[in-house]
Amino acid sequence: MSSLGTWLAALVTMLVLVAYEAALALTRRRHPERLARSAYAALREEWFATVSAHEGSELLAVQTLRNAMMSATVTASTAVLALMGTLTLAAPSLHAGLNDTAGTPQINTRLALELVLMALLFASGLCSAMALRYYQHAGFIVAMRVGSPARLRRHGAGASAVRRAGQLYSWGWRYLVLVVPVLASMLEPAAGPVAALAIVAALFHFDRVETAQKV
Repeated sequence: MSSLGTWLAALVTMLVLVAYEAALALTRRRHPERLARSAYAALREEWFATVSAHEGSELLAVQTLRNAMMSATVTASTAVLALMGTLTLAAPSLHAGLNDTAGTPQINTRLALELVLMALLFASGLCSAMALRYYQHAGFIVAMRVGSPARLRRHGAGASAVRRAGQLYSWGWRYLVLVVPVLASMLEPAAGPVAALAIVAALFHFDRVETAQKV
């Protein structure tokens, strides 16, 4: 494939992903009830309100948050390890491209995709790590005795922490999934748009509110 064709394939790959996320953001602004993400956010807040209303649920609540933290830890670890491996493999081309002998950086398709790949992995690791932070805050609150003054005083902060943790975990997982079409485009430019369409189709299935209602 020619250099122009390679660039075109990479741009189409990115355009498919960006267009889907833009459409999703627009739908969320106008009709949040149609998205599983909004339904899950409401579910997490309802869960926190429920465990906060039943004395003796502290241990169960802490264990539930611990399971969520383990899941976020796996995502964060995967993203960080993948980022370290990508940096190791991409370092020579990054150094050569950004330190050209002519004095001007030479950005080719592979270098651009490597930068996008590293950005996605970094974002995934960061979001997952921040999700752990909020889950930890919520864990301290749900460990307080139900009905205690401290628990009642921190109820709003706990509900907010659980909601934010879930949103950040969702973004961390999402960024990790978006790595797939970028990798496909690096291996074979023509495979990038196909992989992007396949990922968008899979995400559409998970983003529908029907999925959240069945769980």
